[in-house]
Amino acid sequence: MTEKNISKLEKTIGVTFIHPALLQQAMVHRSYLNENPTFELDHNERLEFLGDAVLELVVTEYLYQQYDNPEGELTNWRAALVNAKMLGDIAQELNFNNFLYLSKGESKDNNTKARQYILANAVEAVIGAIYLDKGYDAAQSFIQSAVISHLPRILKEKLYIDPKTRFQEAAQEHIGVTPSYQVLHEEGPDHSKTFRVGVFLGDEMIAEGTGSSKQEAQVAAAEKGIEVKGW
Repeated sequence: MTEKNISKLEKTIGVTFIHPALLQQAMVHRSYLNENPTFELDHNERLEFLGDAVLELVVTEYLYQQYDNPEGELTNWRAALVNAKMLGDIAQELNFNNFLYLSKGESKDNNTKARQYILANAVEAVIGAIYLDKGYDAAQSFIQSAVISHLPRILKEKLYIDPKTRFQEAAQEHIGVTPSYQVLHEEGPDHSKTFRVGVFLGDEMIAEGTGSSKQEAQVAAAEKGIEVKGW
């Protein structure tokens, strides 16, 4: 990453680093070093480890101070804020794809589940880098801006409830029917199968979803079902 690109990333996240190499390292995926063993920086996994803990503390502290809800509800809200899908979406918003150091193979897989995790891990690594470079307050400020800002939508759309439960509750409320799921297709060897599942309301198929397990495909189908029905 050039000095210009580091500066661009700093503007994107709203933090100017004392040691820009820390921010650069936060973007280095392990796969890149496999192809570039002489690269001057390490991969981002240690920063990710640190950032994960800082993220959880900041979100937990915020929820504890702002809401008087039971522990179980706060735990679900926190999980919805810091899960890989949410963090991956946040990384997409911040255009982290433009700054990642990836192997040639990983670079090609732009829309895979694996890329979602790489992006999510990069967010945690950036938080770790901010914490090391600028301290807790700066990390807290970034987390509030980039992550906690999504809480109102999570609460409004009940994203803290898993999609299958949300779709079932909505279907029962709107039309008095409990959804059912059916495997439409499966392919691949036993250790790497892909499932395509349909979600049905009565005899009508509402949506399809794919995943590496039946459960994952059902969740994907339920998410699409919610979108299709506008629930």
